[in-house]
This record gives sequence, structure tokens and C-alpha cells, in this order.
Amino acid sequence: MTDRNPVADIRKKKESGGRVRFLSDEERESLLAACRKPAWPSLHALVSLAILTGARRGELITLKWSDIDLKTNRATVHDTKNGDPRVLPLFGKALDAIRELKLQHSSRSEFVFPQPSGFPGPYLHFESHWYAALEAAGIENLRFHDLRHTTASYLAQQGTSLLEIADTLGHRTMSMVKRYAHLTQTHKVSAIERMAKENGL
Repeated sequence: MTDRNPVADIRKKKESGGRVRFLSDEERESLLAACRKPAWPSLHALVSLAILTGARRGELITLKWSDIDLKTNRATVHDTKNGDPRVLPLFGKALDAIRELKLQHSSRSEFVFPQPSGFPGPYLHFESHWYAALEAAGIENLRFHDLRHTTASYLAQQGTSLLEIADTLGHRTMSMVKRYAHLTQTHKVSAIERMAKENGL
């Protein structure tokens, strides 16, 4: 018997802050331009939607036309990682791309991003087109999931609160969005300075 905890000397590793790789403005424009040229033109709409909404790859690629309301410019994701349905607002170039796809839509598929071969179901394995676009754009070290980081980083730089970013990305806790906290610092300083001036502090 011993009165000493045998694991007392084992140090806990710091929890990783997670990878944060996001597109610069120049990279974004180059990527979107490249996405218009591959053998699968729908890649442009998919990438535009990913950057706008911060939705996960699986949430986007399995969207059905019945999930999209072009009257209210909303898309509803029913099958999310945390189990809660989420509404994605559609704006700008992403909305234009979806409308363009709708005009080309074949009634043979219920999916927004169907398989080009005509086989039933969504086009789950579009990696070859994604990598071709990255190469054409001259972009390295970027995963499709990093488009989600891009959304969050852009929002943080514009002064969006971490709570709002978590809600946009569909996170139930704040732990996953703390990695973007440093991007909000400039906005916080400006807000506090403005508050101090307006209140004579």
C-alpha cells in the first residue's frame, strides 16, 4: 500500500488549439476562379457555399433541392454533427451559383450536387476536382474543411462575437471557437475605445 498517487508525476499535455488555416482574399478569388474550370462545374457552387456558410462538407454535399428555399434564400441542413437542424442563409455569389445550378437542374436527381455519372445519390467523392482546382489556383496546404475555418476567421475579423460564430458553425460549446479569439482583438479594442469616448471614461 502507498499513500502516494502513482500518477501524480504524470504531466497532462496541453489541449491542442486546433489547426486554423484559412484563405486570404487573394487565395479565395484564385480558388473560386479555378473552381469554374474543372470537369465538374458544380464545384464552384459547392466551394462558394462552404465559404459563405461554414457548413461541413457532408452537410453541403448531401443537400437536396427540397432543403433549399429560393424565395427566402435559405437552406436547411437536417442531418448535422450535433443532431440539431441548422438553417443556412444564402447571399451573394453563393446564392447566384445555387440559382445557376437550379436552372441546370435535372429532375432525375433530388440532390443539389448529384453524381455526374447519373448514378443515384450525392457526389460524395469529388476529391479529384478539388485537388485540380487547388493546383490551378496555386494553393497549398488547404483541406476542404479549412473553408469552414475561413468562414469563422472572416467573421471574427469583422467583429462577430465568438457566441455568434459558434452558432453559425453549429457548435454547442464555445471551446471549438476559442481558436478564433485572437482575430477579434482589434475589434474589441476599437469597441472599448469608442465606449470610453462616448461615456467620458
